[in-house]
Amino acid sequence: MSATPFVIERTFDAPVEKVWKAITDEKQMKKWYFEDMEGFKPEVGAEFTFTGTSKDMVYYHICKVMEVEPLKKLKHSWRYKDHQGNSFVTWELFRSGNKTTVRLTHEGLETFPATEAFARKNFEKGWTQIVGTMLKDWLEKETVKE
Repeated sequence: MSATPFVIERTFDAPVEKVWKAITDEKQMKKWYFEDMEGFKPEVGAEFTFTGTSKDMVYYHICKVMEVEPLKKLKHSWRYKDHQGNSFVTWELFRSGNKTTVRLTHEGLETFPATEAFARKNFEKGWTQIVGTMLKDWLEKETVKE
């Protein structure tokens, strides 16, 4: 797999404060991102977990917050229990009036096993769904309940 990171960028009709809260408030994250997320805090060193499923497989994610710049940047590790590899996900927010551009970069995909389950196309599909649909739908709700 290529060492080129996967990058997706989307602009949302939402202020940066609302987007930041959506990606850093565990209660909100459980509603649009991963329902079983546990331990997330937007603090360097915080460790959190969640599971994802694909083709009858359950993938146990183990992550650690590496960098936090409120309203601007959140970076965390991303690895899987019982699988080799370690990667990093960076969420960057750019304010443009009442809109916010989100750039998500997932680097280190080449460190995962060279199998169909860890193929780059699966990360592309997953992140496009998460950022392009799930986050968008959450941010566009008229009222976000906590």
